[in-house]
Amino acid sequence: MKAHRYLWSLLFMMVMIVAGATVRAAEPSFDQTARYLLELAKAFRTAYVLQVVEHARSSGIQPNENWVQAAHLVPLPAQFVKGAAEQVSGFELGLIGLNPLNNANRPKSQAETDALLKLAGNRDLSVLTFIDGAEFKAISSDLAIVQSCVDCHNHHPRATRQNFQRWDVMGGIVVRFKRDTTPEGMTLDPGPPKRPAGPLERYIPNPNTPPPWVR
Repeated sequence: MKAHRYLWSLLFMMVMIVAGATVRAAEPSFDQTARYLLELAKAFRTAYVLQVVEHARSSGIQPNENWVQAAHLVPLPAQFVKGAAEQVSGFELGLIGLNPLNNANRPKSQAETDALLKLAGNRDLSVLTFIDGAEFKAISSDLAIVQSCVDCHNHHPRATRQNFQRWDVMGGIVVRFKRDTTPEGMTLDPGPPKRPAGPLERYIPNPNTPPPWVR
């Protein structure tokens, strides 16, 4: 089971690292890239919940925020996503909510708060993309797909909301990109770059040197 858990974590981290490299290299549209990353993150998170966390319960292995302290515990789904997000660069990936158990997971701006409210009010939206200052952001609704997610949040000592139900929008998975203000293309110097003479150039006489018969 421990190997199964680590395999999922390693696979998710590898995919997110490759995705980060793709964002920097190919530079497709922010909207398209953000939707791709959100879909990927949701897929891995869902697989982790259903195929690792729920399956492990039958063996007495429980998800717990202090999972590093005992071998019979596994990370919470939110910690699984955040742990993978820490391994990538070029963009931010995380979980945010209006009623998070961890204050670090609160929205970072009013625009993010407004997006969460819209997603909570209309589950058909699924994904919202928008420009927020110097960043392009996308948020996908994070649903309570199993009852254990609901019970964990509702009964947690730090819970500020205790009436979640299954399939409620509990928060959102967010992707943040720095908007690139650099113009396309490279800026070249007006003159050719300085470099040493190549092999063929060394055999070409200097035009300022008179030929032997003039000397």
